Amino acid sequence: QVQLIESGGGLVQAGDSLRLSCSASGDTFSAYAIAWFRQAPGKEREFVASISASADSTNNADSVKGRATISRDNAKSTVYLRMNSLKPEDTAVYYCAAEKRRWGYGLRAGSYDYWGQGTQVTVSS
Repeated sequence: QVQLIESGGGLVQAGDSLRLSCSASGDTFSAYAIAWFRQAPGKEREFVASISASADSTNNADSVKGRATISRDNAKSTVYLRMNSLKPEDTAVYYCAAEKRRWGYGLRAGSYDYWGQGTQVTVSS
């Protein structure tokens, strides 16, 4: 098992940048693919970005493509999500999730077994 804790959320203005962190403890972090999802009020949870266990592959949702970068530091058991040019529609609770797999990553929430508690990101216009 892994335990995940997100941090870095807050209130920002449109056009600002933000870096979210997902810190893990427990099982071997480098054995897990990690993804970020977000959920806005009244909406379903949606995929944002993912990164494979070894960081050899990443994927971003179309809604954040060109504005988001996911990265990881396995020595620190941490995954980061850097978002630039934030928009009010990026306002949501952001969750990180972990799936134990050697290659690749899932794109659906159902693929992930472990979740953090979420961090709120609010973008004002």
